[in-house]
Amino acid sequence: MAVAQVSKDSFQKEVLDHKGYVFIDFYADWCAPCKVTEPIVHQLADEMKDMKFVKIDVDQNADVASQYSVFSIPTFVIIKDGQPVSSFVGAMGKEGFEEEIKKAKSA
Repeated sequence: MAVAQVSKDSFQKEVLDHKGYVFIDFYADWCAPCKVTEPIVHQLADEMKDMKFVKIDVDQNADVASQYSVFSIPTFVIIKDGQPVSSFVGAMGKEGFEEEIKKAKSA
């Protein structure tokens, strides 16, 4: 499954109205750590069919970033049925992402 690009206009439909888990990648094009984590997020999206993966550019969607208290990037938020269940900040390896996702699903 591909990582969908969302904006403030599509956020309600693509994220908040989605039944199940959504993994949100808050990023910016100029952010070096965001570029490092991008292929890992894409790999996870291909492997984890029970979770929807989206990314949102904080520069173009500052109001959404603010709503989720995104002060540094990359920030990752996991939502279940429209409600945030987990968030974490910073680049990490695939194993770190898998651990954060596992914790979010067991919360």
